[in-house]
Amino acid sequence: MKKIKLLLIIALTAVISIVSFNFTDGYFEHSKNIDIFTTLYGKLNVYYVDDTEPGKLMKTGIDAMLKSLDPYTVYYPESDIEDYRFMTTGQYGGIGSLITKKDSFVVISEPYEGFAAQKGGLMAGDVILEVDGKSTLNKTTSELSKILKGEPGTMLVMKIQRPGTEGLLTKEIVREEVTLDAVPYFGMLENNIGYIKLNSFTETASRDVKTAFNTLKDSLGMETLIFDLRGNGGGLLVEAVEIVNIFVPKGQEVVTTKGKITDWNKTYNTRNSALDNEIPLIVLIDSYSASASEIVSGTLQDLDRAVIIGQNSFGKGLVQQTMPLSYNSKLKVTVAKYYTPSGRCIQRLDYTDKDEKGKAKEVADSSMTQFETINGRPVFDGAGIKPDLEVKVNELPKIIGSLLQNTIFFDYATIYRLSHDSILPAKLFSLSDEEYNEFVSYTKSKDFEHETQTERILDGLKEVAENEKCTEATMKQIQLLEKQLATEKDNDIIKHKKELELILRNEIVSRYYYQTGRIETNLSSDDEIKKALKVLSDTSMYSSILKGTFEPVAK
Repeated sequence: MKKIKLLLIIALTAVISIVSFNFTDGYFEHSKNIDIFTTLYGKLNVYYVDDTEPGKLMKTGIDAMLKSLDPYTVYYPESDIEDYRFMTTGQYGGIGSLITKKDSFVVISEPYEGFAAQKGGLMAGDVILEVDGKSTLNKTTSELSKILKGEPGTMLVMKIQRPGTEGLLTKEIVREEVTLDAVPYFGMLENNIGYIKLNSFTETASRDVKTAFNTLKDSLGMETLIFDLRGNGGGLLVEAVEIVNIFVPKGQEVVTTKGKITDWNKTYNTRNSALDNEIPLIVLIDSYSASASEIVSGTLQDLDRAVIIGQNSFGKGLVQQTMPLSYNSKLKVTVAKYYTPSGRCIQRLDYTDKDEKGKAKEVADSSMTQFETINGRPVFDGAGIKPDLEVKVNELPKIIGSLLQNTIFFDYATIYRLSHDSILPAKLFSLSDEEYNEFVSYTKSKDFEHETQTERILDGLKEVAENEKCTEATMKQIQLLEKQLATEKDNDIIKHKKELELILRNEIVSRYYYQTGRIETNLSSDDEIKKALKVLSDTSMYSSILKGTFEPVAK
């Protein structure tokens, strides 16, 4: 007995020694490196040949340190807290407008409907020359954004130049609390099919979706629903759980988080009765649908509660928690990974495994694990949410990229708005042949270049032919082909009229009906919407997809 006690004492002493050693060793490493950093920081500020900005220097160091981890672990100094508040609440103090850089100045690209910029008379295309008497020449959008934001109720004076208008205009704009709707649009499509667009998972997301859902169902006769999460980069996890709860009953597991610290090992279940756990449901996703969007789409897929349509999602399976720091600053830090009900984590990139350029590597196909939905359909981890029905994204003609880059659509829409006081409602508006021809003439008057893939290949062929000293006859044939391609390129604006007209119509409509108009304009030509309408109109197809028995017809 004494021998056993002695052995226990020896073992316990060894454990305590190891723990103490590890703690002491870890504490020493922390203390040593903090001391080195503090000493270095002090020496730089005292001895560096030029004046330094202590705050800027420290933030650069912090940002570089966090960059070595993952892009979601972020430091917010007090000066950036307004940006943090906007991400979580959708609210900020400012004028309420999108802005973009053009040449040496920043331009209003789209005022938010019903907020200070629009109410104060600012229009898309207005060039901001001065704010409160100070020139904005060469200001970045980030720099000007901080100037335009501020305490609601405070006024700023803006001097602008409006294309097509003589002289300069002065606008007095009173900042206000800007709240962007998590649900910018909802409405009815054909055959009693409802549509809800969710832009972000802010604090009001679930409330806004519930309001839209109840309105569509109770007042407008909705029988099936398309829920659009495309372009939605995520947000608050609890809001994702509440939104899933709209469609599944109380007590259902939605997501589990697992971290290094056991406090972050949590399971989130639905807490309320579903608004409707039977309504046929389609969720739209794309490569920009991330985080909370993937929790919603992945959970509804695991539970065979919705058909997922679109493109593979982004693949962000990491959970962040925001922690207060001194002097009103904050740290948003990754604390866990999340897992959908089937058990899969859809994180695509491994930030602990980076290549020589510091880029995180994707999870290898061989490392992916298969899981199953409730009906036994196979789903996989490590690569985002794969849609049940994929809709391939059509590659846009090269001319569109050039027109967008040179702001041709934007500038023409500005001119159009100044010469047309009103247009038909967004759903009905279209351009006549005469109006499109005017756009063609405008475009041809602008000095811009666009290179086609055929031209690039021909340039390569010409270089090879010259290096190999091909005959004069061969070189002449290449020159003839160059001329032919140049002629065809000039006709691209006519050849791709359908695609160009849609973008132009969207830009023009936004000048009158803002973001709501953009969404309504795109609905009729949206390939994912068309696919969703087809599925919801075919009950046997819908149910077979969820059962895993659907077999697409080869084309």
